[in-house]
Amino acid sequence: MVSFSHSESDDTPSEAAKPESAVETARRQLKHAAAYLEIDPNIVERLKYPTKIHEVNVPIERDDGSVEMFTGYRAQHDSVRGPYKGGLRYHPEVTKEECVGLGMWMTWKCAVMDLPFGGAKGGIAVNPKKLSSGEKERLTRRFAQELRNVIGPTIDIPAPDMGTDSQTMAWLMDAYSMQEGETIAGVVTGKPPVIGGSEGREEAPGRSVAIVTELACEYYNLPLEETTVAVQGYGSVGANAARLLDDWGASVVAISDVNGAMYDPNGIDTQSVPSHDEEPEAVTDHADDVISNEELLALNVDVLIPAALGNVITEETAGTIDADMVIEGANGPTTSTGDTILTERGVPVIPDILANAGGVTVSYFEWLQDINRRAWSLERVNEELETEMRSAWQAVRTEFDQREVTWRDAAYIVALSRIADAHEARGLWP
Repeated sequence: MVSFSHSESDDTPSEAAKPESAVETARRQLKHAAAYLEIDPNIVERLKYPTKIHEVNVPIERDDGSVEMFTGYRAQHDSVRGPYKGGLRYHPEVTKEECVGLGMWMTWKCAVMDLPFGGAKGGIAVNPKKLSSGEKERLTRRFAQELRNVIGPTIDIPAPDMGTDSQTMAWLMDAYSMQEGETIAGVVTGKPPVIGGSEGREEAPGRSVAIVTELACEYYNLPLEETTVAVQGYGSVGANAARLLDDWGASVVAISDVNGAMYDPNGIDTQSVPSHDEEPEAVTDHADDVISNEELLALNVDVLIPAALGNVITEETAGTIDADMVIEGANGPTTSTGDTILTERGVPVIPDILANAGGVTVSYFEWLQDINRRAWSLERVNEELETEMRSAWQAVRTEFDQREVTWRDAAYIVALSRIADAHEARGLWP
């Protein structure tokens, strides 16, 4: 096992004894980062709240002819550095508060990557698995109409998220464009390349996780060829990260989906196992040795990548983790208490707002391509992404080394300082 020295944290388990909402977590992290910086407290106060929250009721005609109403949201947090940017999710548990918290995280993520965007998030409280393709299209087009006046390529740019995909973005872009009377590809990102989407967009979050894993291993003097990796979640993020790390010489010993995990201490041929997108819930079908997702979290490996759901590293599971470091592939996989426990144990956690920021970064590239009406090659996209990830890593690493804080604190310090500087420069409209 590798020894790590950075273990500073002033959070205590008692502060997070009860589950936090996304907005509570985001505000706590804001306060925590602000304590390290000389920032006008009025700016911090402004950042606790979203600029606007749009709530709409969306009617759709079901295939049987009945009409059903669904509630949708778009929370726009901060646009001091540029247009709002963030995903749209279709999930039964979408709430206004969740969208506000996730929108705040998008503000930090865009700032830590130094992108000219602010943060937003939205969605509809619906189970997309219970919608036919036609129903989902009608819902999306009506949602686009309801949001028409508050989105746009220089206002707010949605993207795919949980329960939505490139086809959803194509419908949204088409509905918006039809209402505007011209094709406006830049209103959303994550579209199919044939209508203005970017090559490499779907793979980007997983690619950035792999890049950051390589950089973290380099920082801690772990040769990638001698590094063992466990990946929880074999969807778009987890599968792409696992396959790249496999290609680069790491030994991926465990991967999982909702049914359980494949484990092979000698290493898995990741290319031979279908991702969730390629064949849903297929991991255990290709496994000789199956373990549970909880057992995967507790494996003795060099790197653990939680790339499935949020809140999987908790007060109950953090003590069982036997990895040398954690690279967050999913959004919010570590609870406050889990984070505190890992910090006290000296286990570094590279936060999601840095590690999986490849998605929003390539979304930025897509937006540039749409505005300039000039497509980039996949090679250029990947090269530009690596440059941006290395630049962000260096900025965060500088704060980590100079202040001796956690990696999460360092990332938030980078983000908040950039946002605060922008607010200071622009001032407050009377």
